[in-house]
Amino acid sequence: MADTMQFDLVSPERSLVSVAAREVRLPGNDGDLTAMPGHAPTIITLRPGMVTVVDASGTETEFAVTGGFAEIAGDSVSLLAERGHPRSEMTQELYNEMLVEAHRKRKAIETRAERGDSAVAAAIKLLADMEALGTHIGLDPNQASVPH
Repeated sequence: MADTMQFDLVSPERSLVSVAAREVRLPGNDGDLTAMPGHAPTIITLRPGMVTVVDASGTETEFAVTGGFAEIAGDSVSLLAERGHPRSEMTQELYNEMLVEAHRKRKAIETRAERGDSAVAAAIKLLADMEALGTHIGLDPNQASVPH
């Protein structure tokens, strides 16, 4: 088994990283997951959270994502983020923008009663995950100008 696998993280705006990785920790909708070389092939849906990449030298790099999909193929992990930023770029202003968008999505779903309870629950979980993401990296979810 190889010591590393190829890891690529892209968002609609840009390619964030392409590196040989020892492991990739992913915030999955059904629970967190660590992918390592030789991992069984799978596709997972991501929730808002931190993606941690351990490169070939053992250096950890973190990326904040708002969701997306990851394909694990044994010798590679490809992640398409709805929105993603290196942790080093995360500011209170950027986080506020992301949190306001999560609130907007929740409000839009709540007003569409025909979508049912599962969509409302998903929107509420999305918002809770966004708030937890900010708290994890030391940003304040209460500073966002959130429409109520």
